Amino acid sequence: MPAALPPAAASPKSGPARALETLGLTTPIALALHLPLRYEDETRLTPLAEAQPGSTVQVEAIVRDARVEFRPRRQLVVRLEDEAGEALVLRFVHFYPSHQKALQPGVRVRARGELRGGFFGREMIHPQFKAVEPGTPLAAALTPVYPSTAALPQAYLRKAVASGLQRAHLAELLPAGVVPAGLPPLREALQFLHHPPPATPLATLEDHSHPAWQRLKFEELLAQQLAQAQARRERAQHAAPVLAARAGGLHERLLAALPFALTGAQRRVTHEIASDLGAGRPMHRLLQGDVGAGKTVVAALAAAVAIDAGWQCALMAPTEILAEQHFAKLVQWLAPLGVQVAWLTGSQRGKARARALEAVARGEAALVVGTHAVIQHDVVFARLGLAVVDEQHRFGVAQRLALRHKLEAASPDDAAVRLEPHLLMMSATPIPRTLAMTYFADLEVSTIDELPPGRTPIVTKLIADHRRDELIGRIRDAVAAGQQVYWVCPLVEAMEDDGQPPAGGGRGKPLAELRNATETQAQLAAALPGHEVGLIHGRLKAAEKAAVMARFKAGETAVLVATTVIEVGVDVPNASLMVVEHAERFGLAQLHQLRGRVGRGTVASACVLMYSSPLSDSGKQRLRAMAETQDGFEIARRDLEIRGPGEFMGARQSGDALLRFADLAEDAPLLAQARRVAPWLLDVHPAAAEAQVARWLGRQAEFLRA
Repeated sequence: MPAALPPAAASPKSGPARALETLGLTTPIALALHLPLRYEDETRLTPLAEAQPGSTVQVEAIVRDARVEFRPRRQLVVRLEDEAGEALVLRFVHFYPSHQKALQPGVRVRARGELRGGFFGREMIHPQFKAVEPGTPLAAALTPVYPSTAALPQAYLRKAVASGLQRAHLAELLPAGVVPAGLPPLREALQFLHHPPPATPLATLEDHSHPAWQRLKFEELLAQQLAQAQARRERAQHAAPVLAARAGGLHERLLAALPFALTGAQRRVTHEIASDLGAGRPMHRLLQGDVGAGKTVVAALAAAVAIDAGWQCALMAPTEILAEQHFAKLVQWLAPLGVQVAWLTGSQRGKARARALEAVARGEAALVVGTHAVIQHDVVFARLGLAVVDEQHRFGVAQRLALRHKLEAASPDDAAVRLEPHLLMMSATPIPRTLAMTYFADLEVSTIDELPPGRTPIVTKLIADHRRDELIGRIRDAVAAGQQVYWVCPLVEAMEDDGQPPAGGGRGKPLAELRNATETQAQLAAALPGHEVGLIHGRLKAAEKAAVMARFKAGETAVLVATTVIEVGVDVPNASLMVVEHAERFGLAQLHQLRGRVGRGTVASACVLMYSSPLSDSGKQRLRAMAETQDGFEIARRDLEIRGPGEFMGARQSGDALLRFADLAEDAPLLAQARRVAPWLLDVHPAAAEAQVARWLGRQAEFLRA
């Protein structure tokens, strides 16, 4: 039975009121923008004689009989009859006394549901219904069905949304010529989407192609472009240290000392970064490149420029393994040139941490490498000029904002001009062009689009898990030939999460059936006598992880069973085979990162993706993409198609998608128009631009700047 409408003055502590707060529906504009998931047509009645089994219809008839029956379980069976004498049964397996009270014989009801044909005649199972008087008017528009929760009945939510729509400030903010031709005013568009007329083609509502939908998408895209353009302009007004490379300085000495030559792409992006560092404005640049493209050496050269100019540099990575990989390379390159490199992680304790903190505070440590510990409150920099954030999409908004504040705090309080240090973000997950134009529109983007010479191609193979024993036989041959192998599992122990849930939402087998890393290590150790099989996962202490990795790098461990802690930052050239078990449970970007752990030496390498049936549609798409291409940019494009922008954004969205209505794949023309008019609007109509951002983004605008 439909829920009663909310009382005129609902208690703020009532269940529905709390549910509205949970959904964030606390303001008129939030309610007005809470759009229907779908619609129900209650604008017409279908005579029972014309109703076809399998169709969803609304009928009106008189209750002739209502009784509780037991066949085989307790249920309420209501028999209706219309004026033409046609009969219909309403069947409720779950019902309350209120149902029995409302469906008394002689009551006229309207019922809506799927009509079924059965042995006992036509029936509806658990239909929507309400008692009506003869001649009660039908709905004039399609009935909206909103995203909701169990505690928030549709009738209550519909009334709340209608009230919010009436009260919301929806005046036109944009001057003439900004909105694409043919799109309705905002209030008219929202009114239409909440209450579309019966003749509206449902397909245009479902695929969001109706002009009313297009208006909302444009408004949202414009607000986002305005926020990012404003962020870029604000940053251009700030001052930053002028960090210029000098002849014969640390930058040139590092280049001369490297045991390899930079690729053309590395030289190009190094020049782009150097131009930013010497401009006197805060750099806000994203350095992207495929797995193994050589981003770390580019970051080292940028750090050398900062250090040579008398400033400190900090490099932050999301995991200790990745941070340690950077630390080892940077010490190898810079320590012989007289640069002190400090190490800071969350697991660091006692005198070692105290010495590192003192070296950072006194300015003796010119380069600081670590995890999120770099931004903890007790870390004080003497003169921080450049921060490098690796795998930036894996840091949350709070962490990136804390880093920004840490940078600002490094500027002397008595400085005539407060300097804001430079920020370089790195990502091995290439950003498709549509995302670069939206979520990262406030960044300058440098792309390393070629790999260093000598990288061997990786053969990717898909095999079903019933061929597991055959695969172990191939591993036996590989380790006998002196090669090393990674074997990646999604779990550490049965039914437990490693704190790093596999991305991608593949179905595969239930968790209880998933082979876990501990079990796999034991099985491989038994199958490979005479060869060491190691195990590494997120629950090991930092020293234990380091010891396991050291043995693998030294060649003492033949097979390393691991969780995704080895996804990034592991470089063992002798490892030539990567096995990913239950590959259907991993995200596409994650699979590509794991594949990038091999193919780093001269031996031909392979990546084996072992899957469990049945595969979901998205699981099939991910595995097919891995088999068809090794191009990180193509992988990124397909990943965006499969999953949308959330993974690329990381925590920039902070749990809330910054684009609720627009679709980056479908709305490129609207995005192009928004990008075109945003600078003009900021210049000529700044008040309108500010109001547009406030209406659509509110405090979320800060996330776009993080």
